Amino acid sequence: MRRIMDRGSAENWDIVVALTDLPLHSQGRRLAVNLNHEHGLALLSLPSLGGLRLQTRARQAVEEAVLGLAGPHTTGAEEPPRSQPLEKGPDELRYVVGGPRGYLRVLVGMVRANRPWRLVPGLSKALAAALATGAVATVNSTVWSLAASLSTPRLVIAMVGSVAIMIGWLIVDAELWHRSAERSPEARQRARLYNASTVMTVGIGVLVCYVGLLVINWVWALFILNDQVFASVTRSPLHADEYWTLSWFVASVATVGGALGSGLESDEAIRAAAYSKREQERRRTLQDDHGDKPSK
Repeated sequence: MRRIMDRGSAENWDIVVALTDLPLHSQGRRLAVNLNHEHGLALLSLPSLGGLRLQTRARQAVEEAVLGLAGPHTTGAEEPPRSQPLEKGPDELRYVVGGPRGYLRVLVGMVRANRPWRLVPGLSKALAAALATGAVATVNSTVWSLAASLSTPRLVIAMVGSVAIMIGWLIVDAELWHRSAERSPEARQRARLYNASTVMTVGIGVLVCYVGLLVINWVWALFILNDQVFASVTRSPLHADEYWTLSWFVASVATVGGALGSGLESDEAIRAAAYSKREQERRRTLQDDHGDKPSK
């Protein structure tokens, strides 16, 4: 809010509305909007709007914030959607997001702000390792026998296990897990929210990679496998189900191989998935310029 006030004074603005992709907290509650009527300031947390129709909801929230600052200061006037007012002072009003649904909406909004699809290009070395592992595994007769003998529940377990290993390795290797030095309930709640959004963001990126591996392995199996050789090893004919089962199993094996290759990635490629890293960088920027220059 101090930064917004400095920018408004420098530009001689009557009303200033600032947007941030960081979640806001106060007294253990998640904030949607922080209004200061005395100085005409509003700070809006985009994650509180959820992950769907973000631009539409953001425009609506900005319009309501401007109307609330321009109009008379009343607690119930122009309150943002799905939020509850929390008075902080004669000229300051904060709207909080409450309840389990509010927590889920903020979490989904944080994942949306992280843009998990950007994680996939950043895992190029991990994908290269996974593709190489999958290409070798597809022509391995032992893998054929294992895939043919596995039931659907075991294939599901192998998929979940490989994805979990990949997620865990990425988080540990890039040091994305947030550990708060503070012991307050608000700090612990913020740490849980940060870590949950990191796991979900990395998880979505890994699942996208997994689906891509499955499709590529399936196409490679269609091209390379021979019906007679496969039947002589597994004692079962090579049908569509066998192609699917083999590709599914190989994708799980390749994902584990990709986890090893992810150790070659730079931290910058995946650090955007962690809100704690982003907040630390911005706080360092604020400390460096001492508030003299407006930050974007």
